[in-house]
Amino acid sequence: MRRVTLFVNGSSKNGKVVAVYGTLSDLLSVASNKLGIRASNLYNGKGGLIDDIALIRDDDVLYVSEGDAFVDPQSEGKASDERSGSHTDWLTLNIGGRLFTTTRSTLVSKEPDSMLAHMFREKDVWGNKQDERGAYLIDRSPEYFEPILNYLRHGQLIVNEGINLLGVLEEARFFGIEQLAEQLEVAIKNSHPPEDHSPISRKEFVRFLLATPTKSELRCQGLNFSGADLSRLDLRYINFKMANLSRCNLSQANLCCSNLERADLSGANLDGANLQGVKMLCSNAEGASLKGCNFEDPSGLKANLEGANLKGVDMEGSQMTGINLRVATLKNAKLKNCNLRGATLAGTDLENCDLSGCDLQEANLRGSNVKGAIFEEMLTPLHMSQSVR
Repeated sequence: MRRVTLFVNGSSKNGKVVAVYGTLSDLLSVASNKLGIRASNLYNGKGGLIDDIALIRDDDVLYVSEGDAFVDPQSEGKASDERSGSHTDWLTLNIGGRLFTTTRSTLVSKEPDSMLAHMFREKDVWGNKQDERGAYLIDRSPEYFEPILNYLRHGQLIVNEGINLLGVLEEARFFGIEQLAEQLEVAIKNSHPPEDHSPISRKEFVRFLLATPTKSELRCQGLNFSGADLSRLDLRYINFKMANLSRCNLSQANLCCSNLERADLSGANLDGANLQGVKMLCSNAEGASLKGCNFEDPSGLKANLEGANLKGVDMEGSQMTGINLRVATLKNAKLKNCNLRGATLAGTDLENCDLSGCDLQEANLRGSNVKGAIFEEMLTPLHMSQSVR
């Protein structure tokens, strides 16, 4: 009795050993049952068609087809590799003029749904363009592509110093590498320092002052100095516009020509401060102390406090010649013994304001609210022409 091993045409797996008896038709019937196909032809290992059972020898290896031509089983491995995507062959990519060499497996295995995986999973499916050296041309930034390729190699996000994470993130999104994009978004978020709204201390600010040349403008616009001790410091010409200086100690400080427009000075202490030529338009100094301040500039530069909120301030003994307090609010303020010669107080709210002992010579009070205001011991008489209301 002869025995043969049967395989499906083109395959060398899952063979069946059967006994040979009867006619060729009997053998084809057995092959159909064993292999689960409709057996029509038998081939030997070299592709020869067997049309007579007498040609079969003991221990022959035969290949059964359903009528199709012989397929060499040795070519199955190559075809299988191409179909299964083992992709062990090497590729060179030309990314923006820079060459990167890697395996096909690197490009397709880690992120199988990415654009790179679709481009290189099967050969020439996308019709990728190649340069004269055979490198695949991709018009992207090589600087940002390198971290992506390394991620596909070992699965770790490593970005060298000096590489912008935002650039790498855009490349990751372009190539559809979603997991890497998520990691980059977290890394970018963590790279930004947390928002710090804590007040700047005297030590920190003095360091800024010492590091700034005297001729350079120091911009402190919108900064938080709440409660800071800035007393006796030289703060000339500094831009404090919209800064938070509430409860700040600015006593004896030199704020000559500083910009305090719309700054918050509520509850601050500015006793004895030099405020020559200061700009405090629409600032909030409610409840602040400005006793003995000097607003008078010998050169004629006038301090401007137009529209400022000065409710309840104490400005006793301050020099305010020519100061502009137009439409400012000085309700319940203390301005005893102040020099307000030539001051502009038009439209100012002076309700319940204490102006005892003030010098209001040539001051403009037209349209001001002087209800309940105290004008005792005035140094110069107040003419009706100065105040209509």
